[in-house]
Amino acid sequence: MSEQAPVFLVNPYTDPVVIRVNGRANYLNSAPMREFFAMMIGQGRRNLTVDFSNCLSADSTFLGIVAGAALDLLDMDPPGEMHLNALGPRNMELIRNLGLHRIAIIGNEAPDVGDDGHMQELSPDRIDKDDRVRMIIDAHKKLIKCDETNAERFQDVLTFMRKRGGWDPSNE
Repeated sequence: MSEQAPVFLVNPYTDPVVIRVNGRANYLNSAPMREFFAMMIGQGRRNLTVDFSNCLSADSTFLGIVAGAALDLLDMDPPGEMHLNALGPRNMELIRNLGLHRIAIIGNEAPDVGDDGHMQELSPDRIDKDDRVRMIIDAHKKLIKCDETNAERFQDVLTFMRKRGGWDPSNE
């Protein structure tokens, strides 16, 4: 039995903007989310809600992208808000362990988006190796910014990715 490909559904026309994660969210498929968050924040959207009700799992890269968007929202004047809703037990544990609960609002209910027909699928991830390496490094740096105790947790990941991508840390 093959696993269903992850899908990110969005409704940029609601307030808050709603993002629904279906399947597994990880470093292999998170680039469209990073781009969508940047586009929404660039348009001045201040309220984003990520619906985890159909999320089977989330890795640190995906959660680092979410953390980066949450930090960007907090830097707005006036500050925006990132809502993380309908987290299952494992995703809630990850959110708390990484410190995202300090920069996002945790909700129990899946957001009401009305008719799912208004949800749009984000385009699949099509980035090259170097961009993926930079995305992974940036996501983990955002997690460290979110909670300094993550520095020790992700030290090996950052070292490995920098070596793999020929990354020059002096450029950071």
